[in-house]
Amino acid sequence: MADDTLLAARGLSLAFGRVQALAGVDADLWPGEVLAIVGESGSGKTTLLDVLSGRLRPDAGVAWYRDPDGALHDVHAMPQPKLRALHRSDWGFVRQNPRDALRLGVTAGGNVGERLMAQGNRHYGGIRDVAENWLHRVEIDTARMDDLPRTFSGGMLQRLQIARTLVTHPRLVFMDEPIGGLDVSVQARLLDLIRTLVAQLGIAVVLVTHDLSVARLLAHRIMVMQRGRVVESGLTDQVLDDPHHPYTQLLVSSVLQA
Repeated sequence: MADDTLLAARGLSLAFGRVQALAGVDADLWPGEVLAIVGESGSGKTTLLDVLSGRLRPDAGVAWYRDPDGALHDVHAMPQPKLRALHRSDWGFVRQNPRDALRLGVTAGGNVGERLMAQGNRHYGGIRDVAENWLHRVEIDTARMDDLPRTFSGGMLQRLQIARTLVTHPRLVFMDEPIGGLDVSVQARLLDLIRTLVAQLGIAVVLVTHDLSVARLLAHRIMVMQRGRVVESGLTDQVLDDPHHPYTQLLVSSVLQA
């Protein structure tokens, strides 16, 4: 792997019974880059995300992460406490359903502040100020800071999850269909927010999406998956404007005809 690669994988394979979810997948991610993984349901894209983030262990292959000091770490050889600490600090994870990531019985400000406390912050006033600032950044009325998330709309819940994830300024964020299930008008605002924050913070992102328009808007590079294999990859505009693999051509064609 290159000296400046942030995340790299070689030969990742994983089977669930007779289903080959991943078959020899290679991937590279550089600091500040957004990499989209696209494909139909069952193509292996979410499995790849879970393997890269250490949530699933592959049958074969390796994934490395380069820490801020330049040292390389085998993601799946890390002790679980160290991997959990990494997910609370350098890494973040944005799920399709924010209810899976938020504590619905804790206030909006508390949800954001918990991640700061997990890093050792203990000054209540400072934590509250930072949480309030982040609610403002993700376009949540700060008057709702002490409200419970269960009173929020779907779009607000997703913005709250983003604030909770980004408050510690992670270097790498994994996003799994971050606008899935939201109304079209809400999707547009959320995409614009994600693009702005990622650019401002210089975050590297591994993005899973079935929506090629989302990939085009957010991603620098794209990987197209089919049946657990990467069938095409490259710069997003190049792949989507001039697809070479028949499967990619089919995906692009289906979007144009929709």
